[in-house]
Amino acid sequence: MSEAISLEAQVNQQVILAMKAHDATRTTTLRLIKNALKNKFIEKREPLTPAEEQQALATMIKQRRDSIEQFTQGNRPELAAKEAAEIAVIEEFLPKALDESALAALVAEAVAEVAAATGQKPTPKEMGQVMKAVQAKLQAKSLRAEGRIVSEMVKKALAG
Repeated sequence: MSEAISLEAQVNQQVILAMKAHDATRTTTLRLIKNALKNKFIEKREPLTPAEEQQALATMIKQRRDSIEQFTQGNRPELAAKEAAEIAVIEEFLPKALDESALAALVAEAVAEVAAATGQKPTPKEMGQVMKAVQAKLQAKSLRAEGRIVSEMVKKALAG
């Protein structure tokens, strides 16, 4: 994914390719991405930063994961599969998600930093500080991780 081309331009190119390939699912999903970015732009009334674009896409993925859960509970596997296919297309435009071992290392690093700053090992009460430190590290390295997973790992690190 080239940084020279804006995310919107990349999505537009992909829409054209998907339409030429007669890939209805991909075309629809790409149009949803385009609309989400446009709505975010209208809401903000100025161009989006790359971080805001990523946040909009992450929100779309979270919504689809929630839908998959609901469809699975409602015994609608065909709708859950459609949502999963949409997630795969949306994830193409986001940085690669961090694997568990790399995320665990990042959490340990953040816990050590907070411990160094306060002079003692953080307790579960300082979870907010550690979460902020982890999120800052993710953003600085332009990585991404699902918030729920980060939260679980921080809880484990502070409890253990």
